[in-house]
Amino acid sequence: MDKIKIAIVGIGNCASSLVQGIEYYKNKDSKDAIGLMHWEIGPYKPYDIEIVAAFDIDKRKVAKEVSEAIFELPNCTTIFCKDMPRTGVKVEMGAILDGFSEHMGDYEDKYTFVLSDEKEPSKEDCINILKESGAQILLNYVPVGSENAARFYAECALEARVGFINNIPVFIASNPEWGKRFEREGIPIIGDDIKSQLGATIVHRVLANLFKARGVKLERTYQLNTGGNTDFLNMLNRSRVISKKESKTESVQSQLLEKRLEKENIHIGPSDWVAWQKDNKIGFIRMEGRLFGDVPMNIELRLSVEDSPNSGGVVIDAIRCCKLALDRGKGGILYSPSSYFMKHPPRQYTDDEAYKMTEEFIGANRED
Repeated sequence: MDKIKIAIVGIGNCASSLVQGIEYYKNKDSKDAIGLMHWEIGPYKPYDIEIVAAFDIDKRKVAKEVSEAIFELPNCTTIFCKDMPRTGVKVEMGAILDGFSEHMGDYEDKYTFVLSDEKEPSKEDCINILKESGAQILLNYVPVGSENAARFYAECALEARVGFINNIPVFIASNPEWGKRFEREGIPIIGDDIKSQLGATIVHRVLANLFKARGVKLERTYQLNTGGNTDFLNMLNRSRVISKKESKTESVQSQLLEKRLEKENIHIGPSDWVAWQKDNKIGFIRMEGRLFGDVPMNIELRLSVEDSPNSGGVVIDAIRCCKLALDRGKGGILYSPSSYFMKHPPRQYTDDEAYKMTEEFIGANRED
């Protein structure tokens, strides 16, 4: 069976975890494969994925072999698969556009991006690289707030006719105009903003549903997150966090079907960068409500996770679902996988509903 050929934009911590994971699970079987929601999706196992092209803008990664670039600074995620084989693929210079926030230049090189002085590619250059590499799917991992860069690579995917998985909170799949373009071209897209395997947002959503199912009125809530990777450093520029806050907030609000919370009663989003945390993310959730007899209650929860591996298995599933769509000749928005794998899909469902829909998508030889 042929491998699923992918291209990656942004060789940061999330890409590092993904690439390590593809190799890590080669030495596992379904009985001892911890950390995956699915061992098989269609005919594809977790390791049936091949990186054929990669783009980045950091001089420590550009022109490096992918298996080396994933361990370069400022990456700081856990290394769980140290002995990586060579992929035979070198990281290409990517388009910078708005992928670098000016405030990032105020920090030490070990924490931030160091821009390469290589010539930036044109859209035609990127499209040609995708075509010549044989890529079937393009993964978008540009920094949060990179609106222009995300759209640039979405355009490249459309014109190169490759599937697109939008892992960041720039609204492509959930934007009706973009969605229609992918529908018209018959190209599958999954988006937007990858959910972690067990992160603050998925926990917050489940608790919101629990309140509703048990008859508890949720009155106010917050979710505060800190971390020490480049994602959190990038988001110190609050203008770049608008879509991220919207994505995370809507993910929780969407579960409150009867009565959404007023804006002043819900606060969800990244809070600060703490350098020594590195890729560890700490989330604080508080939920206040009233139960039987209008008696008040509250929950406070602290969650600590390694941020980037926490999304790796979800992305591996998204890749395989996107490939199923390609195999079936199904283009446009993949609503079921998007609803289960993404925080801001075109259509929101409860996680139980999204799970069932995704299982049906995986098991059915029919349109989504």
